[in-house]
Amino acid sequence: MTSDNSAEPSSADSAAASEQFDVVVIGGGSGGISVSASILKRDSALRLAIIEPSSKHCYQPAWTLVGGGAYDVAKTVKATSEVIPQGATWLQSAAKRVDASARQIELEDGRVVGYQQLVVAPGLRLAWEQIDGVEETLGKNGVTSNYRLDLAPYTWKLVQSLENGTAIFTQPPMPIKCAGAPQKALYLSCDYWRHQGVASSIDVEFALAGAALFGVADFVPTLQSYIERYNAALLFNQNLVAVDGPNRKATFEVTNAAGEKERVEKHFDMLHVVPPQVAPDFIKKSGLGNAAGWVDVDPDTLRHTQFDDIFALGDCIGTSNAKTAAAARKQSVVVAENLLAARNGTSLPAHYDGYGACPLTVERGKVVLAEFGYNGKLLPTFPLDPKVPRKLNWWMKTELLPFIYWNGMLKGREWLTRVKIDKK
Repeated sequence: MTSDNSAEPSSADSAAASEQFDVVVIGGGSGGISVSASILKRDSALRLAIIEPSSKHCYQPAWTLVGGGAYDVAKTVKATSEVIPQGATWLQSAAKRVDASARQIELEDGRVVGYQQLVVAPGLRLAWEQIDGVEETLGKNGVTSNYRLDLAPYTWKLVQSLENGTAIFTQPPMPIKCAGAPQKALYLSCDYWRHQGVASSIDVEFALAGAALFGVADFVPTLQSYIERYNAALLFNQNLVAVDGPNRKATFEVTNAAGEKERVEKHFDMLHVVPPQVAPDFIKKSGLGNAAGWVDVDPDTLRHTQFDDIFALGDCIGTSNAKTAAAARKQSVVVAENLLAARNGTSLPAHYDGYGACPLTVERGKVVLAEFGYNGKLLPTFPLDPKVPRKLNWWMKTELLPFIYWNGMLKGREWLTRVKIDKK
């Protein structure tokens, strides 16, 4: 591992870099903005830069609500300039490659930026190209996805207009961000059709590439009861590989009990697609990734396993926790504490327990608030049975959590973070 985390780069490195910072954060999403705010809250004198190409910052957890007609899509978007923490420098470009030995980052616009410490938080990439034909038909021909800002309103449009036929909801191989989102789309759609009196005329399928309805077994009985309530066919080991939008055909690779694969073509009237998801390409190119391409960090401290001056958080890391905004909320505190401790040459005091949360919108007005950590350990914030759908949780999902996100998490106000920090 590298040593002397707080050392200044050499004069040769400084000459090559167009700009030099104490801390550089790659990514201006949930993880990047929140960790930047938390770091600057602890030390406002630091020269901190955020590398982020997009001019828009989105609250993605609400997109499933948008797709169910329960949230205004306009409320999920703000200008990136509005969420950049005071004291941070915004570099509006994307990271192309990290040279960890030289402590430099090459940007897509040609600039080279130097750092003393680096935080990697670019999120993940939606790999639409892994499903043949889907990109050409998204947003038309009944093909939609709540995983894109521009498509979530189309989901709601399709749900409202469908009165009979076949609706298919898909889930790709793990890992994906918000593993509950594929079934949230199904639940809110089916609940609407039930209230409209058309549910009996719509055949619903939930086709999962995996072999379980949800990764934490404690919540499966409750979720299974809703699958049955909505009379949805639950189909395991079925991975969407191609879509023919104009002809309303979806092709799945189906794996049987013997491990044999065959391709099955299905007709649809509505198809909700969740794309495969991968780590950004620059992580592997920069030698920061594990065998699967995700940033290789210690799951407890979130420091890179090879480079002492690099930390990471959010959807890009190779830990076993759920990839959710709630995970980033706690990870940002862990990284902020540990990065500054490393900067001061002391032991890393903060520990991440794998916390993630998935508010499962099983029907309009009720949510199962699934909170859990590493190895599926239940980590409920409140002393209530987390397996029970509650109206209180719906209020939290639709009102409280968006407020905490915009006014707390992104501003370094560490509400609901409860992180173990060793006493000095």
